[in-house]
Amino acid sequence: MPILRCHDIWKSYPDEPGPTLAGVDLDLDQGRILCLLGPSGCGKTTLLRTVAGLEPLDRGRVIFDGRNMADVPVHKRRFGMMFQDFALFPHKRVFDNVAFGLRMLGGREAEVRERVLGMLELVGLSGAERKAVDQLSGGQRQRVALARSLAPEPRLLMLDEPFSSLDRTLRDRLLVELRRILRRLRTTSIFVTHDQGEAFAVADEVSVMHEGRIMRTAAPRDLYARPGSAVVARFLGFENILSGRVVDRGMVRTSFGVVPVSGECPEPGEQADLLIRPEAGRVLDGNEPGRPGDMIRDAEVVDCLFRGGWFQLRVRMADGSSFSFRLPDVPADLREGSPVRLAVSGSGIMNLTAGGK
Repeated sequence: MPILRCHDIWKSYPDEPGPTLAGVDLDLDQGRILCLLGPSGCGKTTLLRTVAGLEPLDRGRVIFDGRNMADVPVHKRRFGMMFQDFALFPHKRVFDNVAFGLRMLGGREAEVRERVLGMLELVGLSGAERKAVDQLSGGQRQRVALARSLAPEPRLLMLDEPFSSLDRTLRDRLLVELRRILRRLRTTSIFVTHDQGEAFAVADEVSVMHEGRIMRTAAPRDLYARPGSAVVARFLGFENILSGRVVDRGMVRTSFGVVPVSGECPEPGEQADLLIRPEAGRVLDGNEPGRPGDMIRDAEVVDCLFRGGWFQLRVRMADGSSFSFRLPDVPADLREGSPVRLAVSGSGIMNLTAGGK
């Protein structure tokens, strides 16, 4: 049974045209890491704050470990929070920042010291306990914030865009360390981010939010393989999304032509949203024939960018529609405006209308 259950969560604000949270249901098992992923304004931080008790619910229930949290004050929930701005005490030493929650709980000083030093070792800051916070780099301050959040052994750790202010290289390194630490301690966690790379690197499961609703929850690999809807696919960065009409069982007429769709498909005459995966395309050399199941299309190169280990090729079709493909290599003579023959594998086209199955 999940340790955290959010049921039919609604939250509105007077200055907003619609609900910030609109009937959110969410389950989280003990020891698992869940990422709430979505664009700014989708409701992910508000959901985090309602679980923490920092925002009252308009409707719905937050159940933790079998107990309704409605009558439990914030300070008695034993939930940890790690904020975007670190929220450290600049006038206190590293040791005192990490010890703050433990002392608030009335821990004995010897036990507090042992726990603080253990946490600093865990986050790679052994020997930094006497340093002032303003002497630390951004990455070191983030580690202190993590140590402080983990020190009281929270039943649930909530992290709100914790790495957004850090550069990409440091962020990637800390993401690896964060996942290692949370899994080692088996800390049940909710991680809020707008960055799919962060979500995929850290989470056991990802919930994609849009306009106050959870659109899909899945393990990172399953979410990437089966986005489940055009909304989710667009947020994950997929560009080749087509709307068309089913003309026959498993065949859909689109701006890319009549294309086959594997798996479930709506009835003839109904609309379908399709995704052509970026890795489904290849550039054909001259009159090279395609493989069985390929669709051959003539196009014009819009641009071809080297991304370090792969190329991003954008092409424009005769009707003006454009598509983007991720290729391991391309011919050296590809230039903007060059004609190009594409082979697109039929197995790389999926139906989003039926949940991407």
